[in-house]
Amino acid sequence: MLAGVSALVIAGGLSGCGGDSGSSGESADGRTTIDVWLMRDSVSAQFQKEFVAGFEAAHADIDVKVQIQEWDGIGEKVTAALASNDAPDVIETGNTQVAQFAQSGGLLDLSDKVDELGGGNWLKGLAEPGAYEGKQYGIPYYAANRVVIYRTDLFKKAGVDAAAIKTRDQWIAATEKLNSGGSQGIYLPGQMWYALAGFIWDEGGDLATRSGDTWKGALDSPEAVRGMNFYERLQALGKGPKDSDEAQPPQAEVMAKGQVAQIISTPGGANVVIANNPELEGRLGFFPIPGKTAAQPGSVFIGGSDLVIPAASGKQDAAFTFIKELTGDAWQRKLAAAMSYVPNKTTLADAVAADPGASAMAVGAAVGRATPNTPGWAAVEAKNPIKDYMTAVLTGADAQAEAAKASAAITAAMATGS
Repeated sequence: MLAGVSALVIAGGLSGCGGDSGSSGESADGRTTIDVWLMRDSVSAQFQKEFVAGFEAAHADIDVKVQIQEWDGIGEKVTAALASNDAPDVIETGNTQVAQFAQSGGLLDLSDKVDELGGGNWLKGLAEPGAYEGKQYGIPYYAANRVVIYRTDLFKKAGVDAAAIKTRDQWIAATEKLNSGGSQGIYLPGQMWYALAGFIWDEGGDLATRSGDTWKGALDSPEAVRGMNFYERLQALGKGPKDSDEAQPPQAEVMAKGQVAQIISTPGGANVVIANNPELEGRLGFFPIPGKTAAQPGSVFIGGSDLVIPAASGKQDAAFTFIKELTGDAWQRKLAAAMSYVPNKTTLADAVAADPGASAMAVGAAVGRATPNTPGWAAVEAKNPIKDYMTAVLTGADAQAEAAKASAAITAAMATGS
């Protein structure tokens, strides 16, 4: 997932943290060097260069050494680093990974810094998974989520006004009109479980729920089943395969063939569509996934990153200064403009107003959520019984019975993975 320097000079130390004075990272001239792990392609090389140069100019006592990490295998690498005496000082991590790392005791508790960082306005889909057992470890960095990418020419031909689609019922009615004349109203593969999660949340359900210290799968609740019922209605208005997800085949490539009116994707999917079919340039638009009522957009899964400080860092003051600058309003606006990401605060949504795809994302992000906040959820995604459940229902099996099976599988996976 996506200049100049903030005029604010961050003053004061980080209470309760290991000080920088005399640490192994301090050079003979009194400067402190912090090691920062950022993820491959999360930001452009140009943005990274501008931020580091601006930060070092504003903080003459801190040098920044950035190491780019690969997403593949990062969980194991971070876990090993947190358990060592040679951890980096700042780590970018996926928002849903924070609980896994916090469980080990290897992260610094930043709960007392939430107000200072403007936490009251953070996107819940970044902030909530950044907390674990009531303490805030991950600081929201940036977000991205799914929207509807649509063919403006096909909508016009069918007499459909995308701007008027505010509810799920209106979306279904519009998609029915679009699903004619050789066109697919929507290409929705049967196993896009992130989209299903949003529909379940809209109904008041969840993928899993917690009672005390125990997590249980919750796909068999009436609310969750209603979410699956809506998915089934929408999926039927196209020719998406019932037994695969959006990557098999890549849905943007399917849309590029010219007969698909809509897909659910991050806005970057539009670039892939155009790359595969340049004739569609200028014919793609975006709107937020509709909600049950016009009063609120549809719930979406929020992807993105948080920034954490390892407990083993000996330079926590400087590390916090780095995080405060990068997640502050000035640099968040620059990041949004450079990468078309959603900024970390709802109050910064105007930063992407001129970007159609990002502004559609920002609308959904305001009510976005993350997967269940437990270290055991990683085991659920590894086995992913949700996908099997969706395929079973879409191919005619009883939704309630299949939901009960999937919920039991989720419960078992979380118990072994926590």
